[in-house]
Amino acid sequence: MINSNVNALGIIFPNSYDSLVPELVTERSMASIPFAGRYRMVDFCLSSMVNCGIDNISLIVRKNYHSLMDHLGSGREWDLTRKNGGLNIVPPFAEKSVKVYDGRVEALASILTFLKSQREKYVVMSDTNIAVNFDFNAFIDAHIASGADVTMVYAQQEIPEALLQVPTESRDMYYTLDLEEDRVRRIRINSKDTGVKNLGLNIFVLERKLLIDQISTAYIHGYIYFERDVLAHKLDKLDVRAYKYEGYYARISNMKSYFDENMKLLDDENLDGLFGGNPIYTKIRDDNPTRYIAGASAKNTMTADGCVIEGEVENCILFRGVRIGKGAKVKNCVLMQDTVVEEGANIEYVITDKKVTITAGKEVKGSDSYQVFVAKNKVV
Repeated sequence: MINSNVNALGIIFPNSYDSLVPELVTERSMASIPFAGRYRMVDFCLSSMVNCGIDNISLIVRKNYHSLMDHLGSGREWDLTRKNGGLNIVPPFAEKSVKVYDGRVEALASILTFLKSQREKYVVMSDTNIAVNFDFNAFIDAHIASGADVTMVYAQQEIPEALLQVPTESRDMYYTLDLEEDRVRRIRINSKDTGVKNLGLNIFVLERKLLIDQISTAYIHGYIYFERDVLAHKLDKLDVRAYKYEGYYARISNMKSYFDENMKLLDDENLDGLFGGNPIYTKIRDDNPTRYIAGASAKNTMTADGCVIEGEVENCILFRGVRIGKGAKVKNCVLMQDTVVEEGANIEYVITDKKVTITAGKEVKGSDSYQVFVAKNKVV
């Protein structure tokens, strides 16, 4: 790991955008959704921060966080087991009132005492609905060089169809930016405009003292959302800049996007775009290499360790410990950890949660536009 120590601390929001994938977050948060064979969504922003020398990282959880705690543990895999700083998981209750927070303002208000006691000059913030191998050092350097108060990351692209279908009143908001060179002149919330836009990636950097001042004032006034209630109304008073990200990233916006973003990693160019830079760390599970039994067939498939394949697999993402029985046919599927497809089963366009069993001889088929989802521990 990179041991350089930048003058910044990290804050991650694990539950942002949970409502977009209700099937996957009944027992977990967006941060702990399995992705890319052996990772969780949180691994990407957490590893990116660690790779850039950020070693004081807090996750402000809201609900369904036991899966996340089990995955992160003490932070050993990310070299965050430390006496000072390291990994800090904040319980989901605001400091001044015993209730679960709604937006980023209330979440940050719950850790103001913590923020005031830290020494780092800058704070970087990120959500976990995006898988990206991000260079926080270059981002912070650009922020310092610009002299901005706040810098936010965006990518130029069309708004994904899944986001366009999000209700205007949704609490899980997305935003686009109107720019004058790199200066943000307007923040549009849940815009339905078509065409290429400057779509926010929910990554920010600003000075710690400025964050404390803004959150203290916003909380007193009953504000909830950082982008809508703080930044959008102070663009004439704060110097808010935009940092363009041009690399590869995956955004989870609904179940279809979850399926599609996994499948995109079967393309070597996309795989290199996400994993070709600094390493992405995850929880270690000591297991055997995948075994291909005589007669097995595997084409264009990403397979994690611990799998046993006796049947036919094509265009699939197989997580750890998946078992494909003799004579089974599995095509265009995302099968999470310890899924079992028994002998003679035939499945296509299926997403299984952990520890699902597809019994012998069963046929389960979705389509490219609608994948069949099987919940955790279910037997079909």
